[in-house]
This record gives sequence, C-alpha cells and structure tokens, in this order.
Amino acid sequence: MKIKKVLVSQPKPASEKSPYYDIANKYGVKIDFHPFIKVVSVPVQEFRQQKISILDHTAVIFTSRHSIDHFFTLCEELRITVPDTMKYFCNSEAIALYIQKYVQYRKRKIFFGTTGKFEGLLPFIIKNKKEKFIIPVSDVHNSEIKNHLDKHSIGLTEAVMYRTVSNEFDKDEAFDYDMLIFFSPSGVTSLKENFPNFEQKNVCIGTFGSSTAQAVKDAGLRLDLEAPTVKAPSMTAALEEFIKGNNK
Repeated sequence: MKIKKVLVSQPKPASEKSPYYDIANKYGVKIDFHPFIKVVSVPVQEFRQQKISILDHTAVIFTSRHSIDHFFTLCEELRITVPDTMKYFCNSEAIALYIQKYVQYRKRKIFFGTTGKFEGLLPFIIKNKKEKFIIPVSDVHNSEIKNHLDKHSIGLTEAVMYRTVSNEFDKDEAFDYDMLIFFSPSGVTSLKENFPNFEQKNVCIGTFGSSTAQAVKDAGLRLDLEAPTVKAPSMTAALEEFIKGNNK
C-alpha cells in the first residue's frame, strides 16, 4: 500500500530541520504529529497519601526531564524550598543541564553518567552512598534502579509524582492515516481508548522499541515496521526505508 499520510505519536519537532520534514518533502508524504499520551503530575493530596517527606532526603535521582519537571512542580505546590545542599544524580548530561530551568546549575552538586544509562551513573551514587536518595517515578514503573541500589545496601525512596494518561483526540478530527508510528506501549493503549472501534485493515503500524512492538501484537494488531535495526538505528531512518519500499 502506498503511504500518503503518517501520524507520528510524538510532539511536533521544534526545528524545521527535523528528518521527518525531509522525508515528507522527499516522498510527498504528509506527516502529522499528535502524542497519544501525556504525562501529568499526581495531585498534592494523592502524593501526601504516600507519607513521603522530600526534605528527609539529601539526594535526588533523575532519569528524565519529566521527572525533573514534576519533582520541582510538586515541591512548589507543597510549598517546599529545596535546600541548596541537595545533590542531584542524573542519567545523562542533557538531563543534568535541564535542572538549570529550576535552580542555578553552578551552585549545585550535580552528577551525571557518560553512557546515558543508569549503569554509568551508579559509580557516582556508590561514592555518595551515605546520602538519603529519593527518585521521582511514574505510577507505572519497574524497580530496576531500586534493585541495583539494594545490592549495594543503598537506601532509595520511590516517590510516585506523575502518571501517563491518554491524550484525547478531537471527536471531529479526521483519522484517515495510512500509517501510525508508536514509541511506547501506553500509546498503543491510548489508540484503543480513543478509537475503540478501530479496524486496522490497510493501515500500517510502526514501532520503536521491543516493548512497544510487543504491545501492538498483544493488542491483536499487525506490526508492519519495527525499529531500531542495524540498518535503521533511528525511527526516521526506518520510516524512510519503509516508505521508499512501499511508494515505488
């Protein structure tokens, strides 16, 4: 089937130099952007039910920008002033730099790994194992990081500060796409919630990541494109290869 219109379940790229626009221009394809999911903070009252005192901790572990946003937003809503002595441990430098949206970066003790994965950050945490760590997490999360720290006898409080919910579509919005691209299992769930009568038929579905691919299969849908691959390490590279093969 020829691909003419694609829905990418991510926010619209901030830069016009995005590879998605290059694909659209090169192959005459219309690409729309609309996240199927959004992340929202848990209400203050719900957080209080966890009986967690943020100020009882001396260090925060951040694994994403989302976690930073919701940590500082919640602190503001709780009227908590985060002390200057608080230490921050981040999975990557990009996440660490994002902290300056809320605090003066140079005046804080901030650590980050070089690999972008928690394993690269772990040595810094072990060196500071006397700190009292807290990590903002989603309502649906695994405890992989907590398990890592338990092995080193390092205490960690998991604080649910945000959740992923379906991002509703306009009821009058035309849903006439030839291809849908998903990046998380939650996005696939949202498709079913927004369009309970959705029938795939000739609509192609592409995914990024093994868990998202499995979610498509579990939902009884046909998976047409799975990324990343050796030949196509990015979603855009995989999408271009797919469109090129179908639009001959």
